[in-house]
Amino acid sequence: MSKVKVEESIMSYLTDTSPNDLNVVTMLHDFWEQKQMSQVNSPSNKIDGSGEDAASQTECLLLYESAPSHGPPFACYVTLPGGSCFGNYKVCDTQAEARRDAARVALMNSLVNELPSRRISPQFITQSLEQAASDSAVFIEDACDSSTSLGTYSLLLHSYIGRTMLEFQEMMTVFQLLHWNGTLKALRDRQCSRQSVIAHYSQRRLDEYMRSSMALDWLGREQRAPGLLREELQVAQRELVLAQHRGMELRFYKEKTEILNLALSQAYIHHTPEAHNQSPSHTYQPEQLPLHIIHPGHRSLDNPTLQTCNSPP
Repeated sequence: MSKVKVEESIMSYLTDTSPNDLNVVTMLHDFWEQKQMSQVNSPSNKIDGSGEDAASQTECLLLYESAPSHGPPFACYVTLPGGSCFGNYKVCDTQAEARRDAARVALMNSLVNELPSRRISPQFITQSLEQAASDSAVFIEDACDSSTSLGTYSLLLHSYIGRTMLEFQEMMTVFQLLHWNGTLKALRDRQCSRQSVIAHYSQRRLDEYMRSSMALDWLGREQRAPGLLREELQVAQRELVLAQHRGMELRFYKEKTEILNLALSQAYIHHTPEAHNQSPSHTYQPEQLPLHIIHPGHRSLDNPTLQTCNSPP
């Protein structure tokens, strides 16, 4: 069967309310395996050596995680190689069903992400900035000033020109978490330029060190205001469930809950004041920057499972 026919069959399955017996879990794995191998074999990767990274990622392509539950409905999350995360959209009575539906949503988004319209282009940047300026009630001229929020958003978009929406969302998740955690404000208070912050963090991936650092900050806040962690975790869990029911990309919400859970687990261990003697590394008032917003002004499809981030009309 040709590649076009295969993709048509997949999309027919994914949008069918009574799907057939296609093994969508295997199809998702095969899709990303082929994508990774094509990156390994591309001439540019052979020249700059980045093919080695892509090759290593084929060994652990997809991560499936089941949310703790004593019974139905069940929830499952699947994380793609770049870090994007999707969950089951349907109400599922078994964990196996939740796993299949999460794979279905992830495969749909993966396929749509390959469309030319999902590439960040100059035309899309112009439209996105205009929409952002309208939504934020600011002047479009601010996009030329890197000291403004709109100018920062413009810098982020231009840094990912030619790349896909999922790649942009993966990078933006880092900035979303930095904003939520108060790190961006702390850096601004230290007179760090936005260009230097973007240059540094746009090249960083979320890792255990970054998660632990954020958890430590929240642990310090809990020491100063007992009960804050549980309140923040409840909010984050509600946001995760709501985003999942809307078929959205979930990594930002899922990372928040995991960071807060990590901090809460440490709060039970380090429960004495001496454990918190070190001063927090961040200022904790949230920064009034729209870095955490990916303006939903443009949608390519109406299916809620495809609303991951901006897309050209």
